[in-house]
Amino acid sequence: MTKDQKNEVIELLKDKFSAYNNFYVADTESLTVSQVGQLRRACFSKEVEMKVAKNTLIKKALESLDDEKYAGVYDSLHQVTALMFSKNPKNPAVIISSFRKESKGEKPTLKAAFINGDVYMGDENLDTLTKIKTKEELIGEVIGLLQSPAKRVLAALLHHHEQKAGETTGEVAAAE
Repeated sequence: MTKDQKNEVIELLKDKFSAYNNFYVADTESLTVSQVGQLRRACFSKEVEMKVAKNTLIKKALESLDDEKYAGVYDSLHQVTALMFSKNPKNPAVIISSFRKESKGEKPTLKAAFINGDVYMGDENLDTLTKIKTKEELIGEVIGLLQSPAKRVLAALLHHHEQKAGETTGEVAAAE
């Protein structure tokens, strides 16, 4: 790889790291070509971009953006590295988990995850990462919590109004 090609890859990676607040670093070393193709298709279907690059180029891209911010990720840059970029913080974790179940294997393994500025190191965090709530899920829960008391008040008012209407019709019927 020439120096120009390396710089091109570094610039591409910098663009990806800048565009996404979430990325996963996975080890895909023992996967076959066919399995890597399946993993890429799974990523594509969940709007996750998967890139494979040399660890030194990944590190240079991260260092040039913000050395301190990404320092926790550097220890994960060894062996074969696949980067998974996503707007949704849990999609890559779900993809890795379901891929393992389908292939009945232990690969790909999670080396690290960078989610909104926090670094999760090691494969033992995969299960936790699959349970992360997305922004949309959290907003939905908050709206549901806010609507619940309002719905109860409206139901009580409606019930009270129906009772009053029933009493009024009962008084009219008695007066006749």
